[in-house]
Amino acid sequence: MASETEISYGDIAGRAAQFESDDLHGEEMLLNMGPSHPATHGVLRLKLKLDGDVISGCDPVIGYLHRGDEKIAENMTYNQFVPYTDRLDYLAPLANNVAYAIAVERLAGIEVPARCQAIRVICCELARISSHLLGLGVYGMDTGALTTFMYTFTEREKLYTLFEELTGARFTTSYTRIGGLTRDMPDGWMGRVNNFCNQLVPIIDELDKLLTRNRIFVDRTRDVGTITKEDAIAWGLTGANLRASGVELDIRKAQPYSGYENYDFDVPIGSAGDAYDRYLVRMEELRESIRIVQQAISKMPDGLFYNDEAKKIFAPRKDKVLTSMEELIQNFMIVTEGPQIPAGEVYFEAENPKGVLAFFIHSKGGGVPYRLKIRGPSFCSLSILEHICPGHYMSDVPVILGSLDFVMGECDR
Repeated sequence: MASETEISYGDIAGRAAQFESDDLHGEEMLLNMGPSHPATHGVLRLKLKLDGDVISGCDPVIGYLHRGDEKIAENMTYNQFVPYTDRLDYLAPLANNVAYAIAVERLAGIEVPARCQAIRVICCELARISSHLLGLGVYGMDTGALTTFMYTFTEREKLYTLFEELTGARFTTSYTRIGGLTRDMPDGWMGRVNNFCNQLVPIIDELDKLLTRNRIFVDRTRDVGTITKEDAIAWGLTGANLRASGVELDIRKAQPYSGYENYDFDVPIGSAGDAYDRYLVRMEELRESIRIVQQAISKMPDGLFYNDEAKKIFAPRKDKVLTSMEELIQNFMIVTEGPQIPAGEVYFEAENPKGVLAFFIHSKGGGVPYRLKIRGPSFCSLSILEHICPGHYMSDVPVILGSLDFVMGECDR
């Protein structure tokens, strides 16, 4: 009579050893998952090699959303490229707008006023909240918890109403300009943002109760897709995926920009580096973003929302354009030839919701970049799939994908 050995669900090595000893190997099967599949969160194709239900190989295939954004940027003015940054991480366009604007401003050697910086911080943190709400809601669905999706999508809808009030658009905001913002905040907007933050706190608590100690959720995520600290660094992971593996690196703390050094917030860190830890880190980041937004609102500086001294960078106000020949000419030159950026190079990285989004710009002077390259965090997050998927069950793949929280727009570019 054959002996029986009890192996826990999360014991990946034990399962692999059992398969070796039981001689249950049959013919390996190659399975294409995607590029259009509800569990892959976008046009991602996975070439899975299966031994029964256990994955023995995983090859992520990307490029189905490739649009040539970097080459497009080299054929238009700096401001004309702002709408294209919306389409990178299209779940957090406000954060992309800010990252790109700061990169160009550093190349131009200009600094925006404190009020502009504070508004940009609010935009970045609201973008983080919006992105995490969607990511966590969909992640819950990946593990079979549909209710969380209803909660998070309801809150995200409230945020989109606030975005529309601020930018005039719900989804593709295009809010920044080189040297400032398209417009100041509307009257009463900060109060409505503050109210949203206050009512979001108990919602996060409710999500916490629904998922964090949910037996099914914990069993499906703990010890699944584990990434060690060394692997996370070696594969270039950033953001919550890196911090969940125990690496305390947050660009907002390490290399503060837009006045982040003036805000008091903590950086959540994980220890196990598994799918469950990545969920916990994002939940805590929601609370920290609320802290930052409320601090920015409480000490919002007065002043301009653009750099009034950068005459060749930021277009003059419309009332001046209509009454002054000098401002009319200045506006015409900036609109037709673009903001005049001096020759040089810059590499700037921002802490976006899905990790570090960076822009490298090489300018030869004038209104158009000579070269522009983008570093998207989702590209690195997906590259590690071939390393962490083998040994898991086929049913673990949606859980691992959801825990990495990627978006194909910035991966393919």
